[in-house]
Amino acid sequence: MITPKKTSLAEVLHQTKPFAGVEQEAYLSILRTASQLSHSADVFLKGHGVTQPQYNVLRILRGAGSEGLCRNQIAERLVTAVPDVSRLLDRMEDAGWIRRERGQQDRRQVSTTITEAGLKLLKTLDAPVNRMHGAQFKGMAAEQLQQLLEILTEVRSRTG
Repeated sequence: MITPKKTSLAEVLHQTKPFAGVEQEAYLSILRTASQLSHSADVFLKGHGVTQPQYNVLRILRGAGSEGLCRNQIAERLVTAVPDVSRLLDRMEDAGWIRRERGQQDRRQVSTTITEAGLKLLKTLDAPVNRMHGAQFKGMAAEQLQQLLEILTEVRSRTG
């Protein structure tokens, strides 16, 4: 088995001067890594006719159950902020993956639920997405991944 060569961020970026500090290097390394992971997920999901935000919404709504969620609740739970959640939901409704219904008591309340077509799409993606994540983190021990999670949680807690 060939182990991929580990390349420093400075090498990847063809940087000739040192970073301003280890904090800057850590920040840029997180951004570069997130970009690479996101790009591979974009390419994978595009092959199934869905975008990352759409996939995220479908998973959120599957977890919400039959009650569904309003637009703002969906927006709060998205992994990555989306500038126009209403338009995202419009496209998903047009695709037949979600359904929106106005409340009986309060007509301003619109509940969004996942449809059978949305559930079917998720079901076809569950195993392949898990394999993709396995490939993205191939060779990393569970302890390393747990440590990474703890570090990232700490960073998020400090940046509010």
